[in-house]
Amino acid sequence: MTLTAGIGAASEVTADPAARPRRDMRLVPAALAVWGGALAGLQWGWQSAVAVGGVAVVAGGLVAVRARRRGAPRVAAAAMAVGCCGLLVLVPVGLRVHEADADPLRAVAADGGEVPMRTEVRERPRPLRDDGYGAQRGGARSVLVPVDVVSVHDRDEAARVGTGGAGSGGDGLSSTGRVLLIGPVGEWARLLPGQRVSVTVSLAPARRGDLTVAVGYVRGPPERVDAAPVWQRAADVVRSALRDASGVLGEDEAGLLPGLVVGDTGDQSACVEKEFLDAGLSHLTAVSGSNVAIVCGAVLLLARAVRLGPRVSAGAAGIALAGFVVLVGYEPSVLRAAVMGALGLAALVLGRRRSVVPALAAAVCGLILVDPAMATSMGFALSVVATGGLIFLAPRWAAALAARRVPPGMAEALAVPVAAFVATAPVIAGMAGEISMVSVAANLLAAPVVAPVTVLGVAAAALAVPAPAAAEVLVHLAGPGVSWLVIVAREAGAVPGAVVSWPSGWWGGVAAAGIAVGAVAALRYRKARMAVAIGVTAALVVTVPPRFLQAGWPPAGWTVVACDVGQGDGIVLATGTPGRAVVVDVGPDAREIDRCLDRLDVRRVPLVALSHLHADHVGGLHAVLDGRSVGAIAVGRGRSPAWAWREVSTTARRRAVPLVDLTVGRTLRWDALTLEVLGPHYTPQRARAGESEDGTVVNDTSAVLRASTPAGRVLLSGDIELTAQSDLLARDVDLGAEVLKVPHHGSRYTRPEFLAAVRPRIALVSVGADNDYGHPSDTTTDALEAVGALVARTDRGGDLAVVPGDGDEPALVRRGPGP
Repeated sequence: MTLTAGIGAASEVTADPAARPRRDMRLVPAALAVWGGALAGLQWGWQSAVAVGGVAVVAGGLVAVRARRRGAPRVAAAAMAVGCCGLLVLVPVGLRVHEADADPLRAVAADGGEVPMRTEVRERPRPLRDDGYGAQRGGARSVLVPVDVVSVHDRDEAARVGTGGAGSGGDGLSSTGRVLLIGPVGEWARLLPGQRVSVTVSLAPARRGDLTVAVGYVRGPPERVDAAPVWQRAADVVRSALRDASGVLGEDEAGLLPGLVVGDTGDQSACVEKEFLDAGLSHLTAVSGSNVAIVCGAVLLLARAVRLGPRVSAGAAGIALAGFVVLVGYEPSVLRAAVMGALGLAALVLGRRRSVVPALAAAVCGLILVDPAMATSMGFALSVVATGGLIFLAPRWAAALAARRVPPGMAEALAVPVAAFVATAPVIAGMAGEISMVSVAANLLAAPVVAPVTVLGVAAAALAVPAPAAAEVLVHLAGPGVSWLVIVAREAGAVPGAVVSWPSGWWGGVAAAGIAVGAVAALRYRKARMAVAIGVTAALVVTVPPRFLQAGWPPAGWTVVACDVGQGDGIVLATGTPGRAVVVDVGPDAREIDRCLDRLDVRRVPLVALSHLHADHVGGLHAVLDGRSVGAIAVGRGRSPAWAWREVSTTARRRAVPLVDLTVGRTLRWDALTLEVLGPHYTPQRARAGESEDGTVVNDTSAVLRASTPAGRVLLSGDIELTAQSDLLARDVDLGAEVLKVPHHGSRYTRPEFLAAVRPRIALVSVGADNDYGHPSDTTTDALEAVGALVARTDRGGDLAVVPGDGDEPALVRRGPGP
C-alpha cells in the first residue's frame, strides 16, 4: 500500500477539475490484459495464459480495425496496445509459466526427494514467523530465502562437484527454476542477493500462484558461499549502521525507524508490529511509492534550491532512486514504485508532468512481463490499487470537499487516506481476512510526520557509515516523529472494534469491493443511498441478534480463562481484585495475548508465570509488560533453549521486573487465588544449564501448577510429556483438580493414568486451528471423555472461561471464535 501515486501524482490531487487535462487511459486495457494473463497462467496453468493472450490479440486486432474505420484514433491505439501486449503474454509469459510447470524439480519435490544444488540468492532472507516450540526472537526460528537454481546434482556426483555453475552437473537434473529455501536462522539470515551457495535440500511441492517450483528444507548452514556483489555488501553495511545509530532512541522507536526508512523490520518488536497492523499503518514499514516520492521529492527540492536545471535535477533524483532501491531491496511494491518514479522523472525531463496513468500502466506491464510472479504478489497488488485510488478517487473527493468549503490543504489530507483505504480494503480483506476500521483516522494523524521522519532517516542512513555521530544527531531529530507514530498506532489499535474479521479469499475480496462501491455510490447518488440503507438494515436484522444480543464478555465471576492465542498457551487467573490477574504463559503472538487481557480488562499483573521457555509459551511476553503494571516474572527450573532464557532475563532486567523461580513446594496467595508449585521434581542438568535443544526434554521441564479458585482447583500442566507425568505419578503427588489445562495442547504423549489421577470435570485444550502437529490427539480426547471430562478447545470455542457453577461443579463459558 502507498500513500502517494509516485512522482507527479500528488499534483493531481490538488488540481482544479476544470483545469485538469483528460487522463490518457490508452495503456490501461493493455496493463489489465498482461496482469490478467499472468494471473490466469499462475493460477490455472500456462494454457490459461496462452488463452488470455490469444483473446487479447484477436480482440485487440478486431477493435483496432473497427476503430480506424470509424475514425477513432485513441480507441485504435488502445486496441493495438492490447494486441501487442497479448502477443507478449502468449510468448514470454506463457513460456515462463510453462517452463516453471515443466521443471524437473517438481517431480522430485512430489516424491519428497533430497538433492544437492548450487543456487543464487534472489532476495534478502525474510524471517518466518513460527508458533513452533523452538522459535527464536519474534517467533522466528527459520528464514525464507528465495533462490534461483544454478545447477542440480545427484548425490554421488555432489562429492565431485567443485564450485558448480550453469551447465555443470553431468547426469544431474537440468533446472534453472526458483526454489524457496527454509533454513535455520544464523548464517542463512545473513545472506545477500546475488550470493551463490551450495546446499543439500529436502524438497516439497510448492503451492501454485507464482513461479516457485519447489520448497526446500535446509538443516545445516550454507556451503561454498560466494561473495555478494559489492553494491549489496555496501547496502548491508549501511542498513547495519542505521540500526546502530537508531539505538540512541527508545526500544520501540529504535526498532521502528529502520523499518520506516528502508523496510528493515528485523529489530521491530512484536508488540509494535501488532499495533501498526491493527491501526492500518503497517504499510509505513513496507517501503513503496510514498518513500520513493519523498526521497526523490527531497532531492528535487534540494536541486531546485541550488538552481540546477530540470535535466540535472532529474538525473540526481534518478541516482538517489537507484541507490534507494538497492538499499531497500527488490520487493514487488518497491520495484513498482521505482519504475513509476523513473518514468515520472523521464516525464519531468520531457516536460510531460501529467502522465501518471500511462506511467502506472507501463510499470504494471513492464514488471509483470519481466517477472510474471508479480501478478500474484500482495505487495504489488496493494501498491497498484492504492496508486489507482489516489489517481482516480482522491482528486474528485478533494474537489468535492473544497466545494463544500473545506480548506484546500485539509481537503487533500482527508481525501488521500480515504481513497487509499477504499481502494485497498477489498485486497486486504480477501488476502488477510480482516479490515482495520481505524485506518483512515490513524493515517490522518500519522501523515504530518511521515515525510520528515523519512527524509531525516534516509539522511541518517547516508551518514551512518562515514559520520556515525552526525547520523545519531539526525536520528535524535527524527525521534519525536517516530514516537508520535508509535503513540498513534498504540492508541488506534486499542480502540474497541479497531479490527473486524472478514471472510478471506476471492469471495471475501469481491464482497468487500461490492461494499466499497456501494458506499461510494451512496455518497454520490440519492437512489443508491436508499438501496445501501435498505441493504445495511437487512444485514443488521440478520446479524445483530446472534452476534451482539448475546451475554457480554467476560462472564461475571470468571476465575480462569484459557485465551485463544493460537498454537500455544495463555492462561489468566483472577485474583479476586478487579483489573488484577495472574498470567500463566503468554502464547506465541503478542497480539493475541494482549487482546485477551484487554477483553478481560486486566491492567495489573502481580505475576507472569512461564511454565517453560518454548516460543509458544513466551513469545507474547512483551505485550503483557507493555501498558500494564507487572509485579514479577516467574520461571521453572529449565533454562533451555538458551536464547529464550537470555531473551526473558534481558526483558526482565530492562523493564525492572523481578525474576523469580518456581520451586517445588512454593505457595503464592492472593485474595481469591492460591497457586501451588507441584513439579517438576527432576530437571536434567543440560536443561538447567540451557544446553538442551531436545523438544521433549524442554517440555518435561514445564512447571506444574495448581490454582485454588472459587470455581475449584485448576491444574496447569504446561507441556509435560510421558517422563514428567510418570515422575509425578511415581512420587504420588496429589494431582486432583476440577479443571485441567491439558498437557502439550492435547498431544498423544499423555498417559491415561495421569488423566485418571487428575479426574477433571472440565478439560481445557489450548490449540491453534488447523495446526500441523495433529493436536489434540483423538486418543487423548477420548481418554479425557472416558474419565468424565467436558473437553473444550480454543480453536473451536475461542476464549474459554471457567465460572462457579451449581454446587461444587465448575461451569464453562465459551466466547466463540473471533477478534
